[in-house]
Amino acid sequence: MKIKIPQLYKPSPQDLPNIIAPSGLEVNANYVKIGDYFAKTMFVFTYPRFVMTGWFSPIINLPEMMDVSIFMHPMDTALALQNLRKKVAQVESELLEKQQKGLIRDPMLETAYQDIENLRDALLQAREKLFRVGVYITVYAQSLEALSKLEAQVSNMLEGKLVYIKPALFKQLEGFNATLPLGEDKLEVHTPLNSGPASSLFPFISPDLSSEKGILFGINMSNNSLIIFDRFSLENANQVIFAKSGAGKSYTTKLQIIRSLMTGTNVIVIDPENEYQNLANAVGGSYFKISLTSQSHINPFDIPIIPEGEEPGDVFKSHVLNLTGLLKLMLGTITPEEDALLDKVITDTYASRDITAENFGVTKDINPPLLEDLQVILQNTEGGRTLAQRLEKFTHGSYAGFTNAPTNVDIKNRLIVFSIRDLEEELRPIAMYIVLNFVWNLIRSELRPRLLFVDEAWIMMKFKDSASFLFGLVKRARKYFLGITTITQDVEDFLKSDYGRPIVTNSAMQILMKQSPSSIEAVAKTFDLTDGERALLLEAGVGEGLFFAGAKHVAIKVIASYTEDQIITTNPEQMLETKGLKK
Repeated sequence: MKIKIPQLYKPSPQDLPNIIAPSGLEVNANYVKIGDYFAKTMFVFTYPRFVMTGWFSPIINLPEMMDVSIFMHPMDTALALQNLRKKVAQVESELLEKQQKGLIRDPMLETAYQDIENLRDALLQAREKLFRVGVYITVYAQSLEALSKLEAQVSNMLEGKLVYIKPALFKQLEGFNATLPLGEDKLEVHTPLNSGPASSLFPFISPDLSSEKGILFGINMSNNSLIIFDRFSLENANQVIFAKSGAGKSYTTKLQIIRSLMTGTNVIVIDPENEYQNLANAVGGSYFKISLTSQSHINPFDIPIIPEGEEPGDVFKSHVLNLTGLLKLMLGTITPEEDALLDKVITDTYASRDITAENFGVTKDINPPLLEDLQVILQNTEGGRTLAQRLEKFTHGSYAGFTNAPTNVDIKNRLIVFSIRDLEEELRPIAMYIVLNFVWNLIRSELRPRLLFVDEAWIMMKFKDSASFLFGLVKRARKYFLGITTITQDVEDFLKSDYGRPIVTNSAMQILMKQSPSSIEAVAKTFDLTDGERALLLEAGVGEGLFFAGAKHVAIKVIASYTEDQIITTNPEQMLETKGLKK
């Protein structure tokens, strides 16, 4: 008895069509159904007298599923001249006939005569060539209703430029084949165009943000090119990131941080949710927890290093204004008289340590005052006793842990993360203000490329003084080689602030990711989005959105390598799996 040994299956070239072809193809007069999708092919049949370069780019960049084919068949110049000679004779005879009959002039006929003569001259002088041009567009949708809407959208976009299209009735299969990457013109619906109008179709003008410098932000969803960009090449290096919870804004931010560190840029992060701790540990960064019981402290009264070229007196006045804003944030509502009193008391507090506007930052080895020193002076100043009592909880009360102690954090690192998650909700804006002021003094002391990421920036936008302070940093950042990134999921709260929109307009780079229906109107109005872009933001997947850099903007998909993903992910299931805790 012979035992038949089964042979391993070896794929053959005949198997390829079965793998890539759809399960079925249904041909109708007005559409083709391919698997689960409906497809409709349209062709361009009329052009205006003049077409501008780039008129086709809105179609190419439309964030919808579609295929476009452009066929250009060269025409014989001698035959074209012969036909044009007959045409010009015909038009000229019509003009003479109207003139002999005494009829009024026909501007359209005269224009046609001039255009034909100009084209004849250009062909004779070899400045132009003539082509038979076919432009075919196939759109796809998962329902006939969506297909009809997409057809109307494409038609309206082109009609606005006086370019008209028609569906290929009873020739949908030929149209579908014409837009496949086979190079076969099955429809053969052509329009004669000379070189100038024909060239306006090329190149496919899709925004390209690839450069030799910068970091990889993601993939251009329109043409699959890389979005490599240097934010310091813009008029300012500021950035805003708007997205709903779970859309991937923190993931995108951490990816930027990793790649920026690789280019030699220093990074500082204000982390409200402990999302950046793994990243800091992975790259050897410094991670400071700011809380009521934390051992890490920042004294807001620290004396900053005087930047080169600036006067101590000017730095002192600016520092006093910043401290006044912080105290107003701590104290809540105050009167104009109390505001003026705070300005005087801050100056007196420094004077108690022999620090004046003249020697501010110049005299070394002088211990700066603490908040409790200011409270003592307030108690002994007329009209300041009530304010001193309101500061008690920040000096000797339950909040004294992080506002009334000397600075002991080491900021000599390329990545510095300040976590404020463990603070009470009402203390978070104060902590962000103190940290930002500390960081600002650090940045001014030495000129070098730095990035500052402020996550959940809406926390600061809730209060006028902290929002004003953040806006001031955004406005002045460019001068100090600093790029500030403000990140928020509460878009409406951010934009409702008096300083929300100015921060956006002072940020040359913006990333918009998936938005909720309740906030899309505010976002669309702020960024002047098209209907297609609005739809993209409502339906975007995780890590997808719009990337704005100056006047350019593209649809982006953020992609990380395996190693980057393991470091920056915040997916709970994935984190448990990484730690080996998932069952």
